[in-house]
Formats: sequence, structure tokens, C-alpha cells
Amino acid sequence: MDFIDQIKELSCQMSTQLEHVETEEATKNALIMPFINILGYNVFNPAEVVPEFTCDVGTKKGEKVDYAIMKDGNPIILFECKSANSDLEKEHASQLYRYFSVTEVQVGVLTNGIVYKFYSDLEKSNKMDAKPFLEIDMLDIREPLLEELKRFRKESFVIEEILSSASELKYTKEIKRILEEELSSPSEEFVRFFTKHVYSGKMTKRVKEDFKDITHRAFKQFVNEKISDRLKSALEQEVDGAAQEIAVLGGENIEKEKDDGIITTEDEIEGFHIVRAILHETVDPERIALKDRKSYCNVLLDNNVRKPICRLHFDSKQKYVGFFDEKKAEEKIQIDKLSDIYKYTEKLEATIGYYEGNTPSEAPPEKSVLSS
Repeated sequence: MDFIDQIKELSCQMSTQLEHVETEEATKNALIMPFINILGYNVFNPAEVVPEFTCDVGTKKGEKVDYAIMKDGNPIILFECKSANSDLEKEHASQLYRYFSVTEVQVGVLTNGIVYKFYSDLEKSNKMDAKPFLEIDMLDIREPLLEELKRFRKESFVIEEILSSASELKYTKEIKRILEEELSSPSEEFVRFFTKHVYSGKMTKRVKEDFKDITHRAFKQFVNEKISDRLKSALEQEVDGAAQEIAVLGGENIEKEKDDGIITTEDEIEGFHIVRAILHETVDPERIALKDRKSYCNVLLDNNVRKPICRLHFDSKQKYVGFFDEKKAEEKIQIDKLSDIYKYTEKLEATIGYYEGNTPSEAPPEKSVLSS
């Protein structure tokens, strides 16, 4: 099993463990130590991983960080750990911050076992940056970030290469955050930039208000169209192949994608990848495909409309996921955030089992049964 598969497996395990992880010590044992182990460091070898590493800073003696990853007798990565139910937005990496000022260590990690925030001293030497350059959410895994995480493995760790990419990662992350804020609520400066390129009239208060709404809608439409275009392009060959298969087996054709107003959103794509991650050990992820409809997104096995794995009902403010039983009756379950899908791993695995054990002969009903 390669590195990314190991991380995904740990992510899947976490979804069932979290309800039992209530203390910081339990968080370390169940979540953080396995994470460090996947990076290639033996948590039971004190020459590689030192728990409760002593940090003497100025007049403060005996201060400790939870773990220090060692190389040639010197710390190269420090971990400050909080309990799994801690909000890292409200927690401060105090020990890490102080230790940066008196040692040569250049990577510090603040974590609650779910989110891992990686810090360095990019802005000023020996002073830890206020913001992390890399953030990994184990319940919302993004594969491009896992490629960056690979740099911290024991066999790959080269501090010069890490710091070289860290700077770009940090500023890219900040620019993406700003773009996200502008997408949600465009600032006056953002609106003015576009307005002056398309409007030659006087910039009155009413014009500013009108163009704020116009800019907001245009920005969202642009992003959604780009996402939709990329997804359609990626799935085009799969759809064509599946259509031919169905024509041979049952004489039915898959409805071809039309330019009929269907927009595949970022949440739908993210939900699709979460389902793939959950089922990566049950079935080849390449067999799991996404087919968008006007009112929901189908996640299909083998791109076969007779084999729905689940449906993503994300077109309204309240999101639902539809799961299928052995009779292909759909049960819609409300979710509050995308990571809630991990709670229903058993339902998804069971659905795959139905299809792998026998070949269904009827298409799933269009009507849904809303769960109570």
C-alpha cells in the first residue's frame, strides 16, 4: 500500500473512531501516532520520535512539546497536540512559537489529530510565522496537498526542498482564501477593478451596488462553468464507453450530457471524491463515476445507471445524500457538512456488495424515501 492509500485508510478509520476519542491522550494514541508512523518514523524508537520533548526557553524551564521527530540527534519537526474535539482556530501553538526562537528547528505542526497545520519561519528567521504554510484535513482529503505531505516522509525529508515549496504553498493558500472571500462577498476594490473595465459611466452609489451583484454572479458562474467543463471533459470517454455497454446489454442509451443549464458544483465534485476515498479498498476507484442531473448527482459503479452507489442532493441549502438498499430503494439522509458522508461508510460498502454479488436487472426508482 503506497503513502496516499495509507493516509486515506487512516482517514476512513477515523470516521468510526472519533466518537470514542475524547481526551488528548486518546487523540495521540488513536490518531496522531498512526499519522507519524505513516510518515515513516517509528513512534516506538526514541532515536526517531521523542514524546514530551523538553523545550527550555529563557527563564521557562522544563516546557515540553508533545513529539519531536529526530534526525542525527537533533529535532527536525515538532508536534504540539490538542484533543480531537479542540478547535484549532482558537488554539495557539505557544510551545512551538517559543521554541522556534531558540533552536534551529524550522518545521512545527499544530494538530488535533484531524487537522494538521504546518508552520515555519519563512517571514523572519527563528520566529514562527503566524499562519501555516500547509494544512491537511484528514476528513476532507485533497490529493494535491498529499503530494506536498510526501516531502515530510523520513525517506524524502530535505529541509531545503520543504522550505522552497513552503513559501509558494503559504502565499498560494492566502490568495485562494482571498479569492474565496471575494467569491462569497466581493469587496469594493474587487468590484471597482472590474467595473472600470466594462462600464464607462459615472460611478454612483447605485452603480456600485448594481455592479457588486453583477460581479458576484459573474464570478460564481465563471468558477462553476470551469469546474463543469473540466469534469465533462474528464468523464467524456467513460460516458461513451458505458453507453455502448448498456446498448449491448439492454438496448438502453445513457442520456448524453446537454448544455441544458446543468452545473456540477465544487461541493458535488468533492462529495464524489469522498465516496471514492471511502470505497478505495472495496472497489477500484476508477470504476466509480459521476453523472450530474438537474436535481441531483448520481455516483455510479462502472458508470452504469443500473448501479447507483449514492445520489448527492446538493442543489438546495440543506444537503442530502441518497443511499440504496438491495432493492434499490433510496433513503435520503440529511448532512450538515461534506465530511458527514464518512459516517455512512457501511451503507456505501453494502451497496457495492449488492452489485458485486449479483447483477441488478432494474433501474433504481426515481422517487426517494425521505428518512425519518
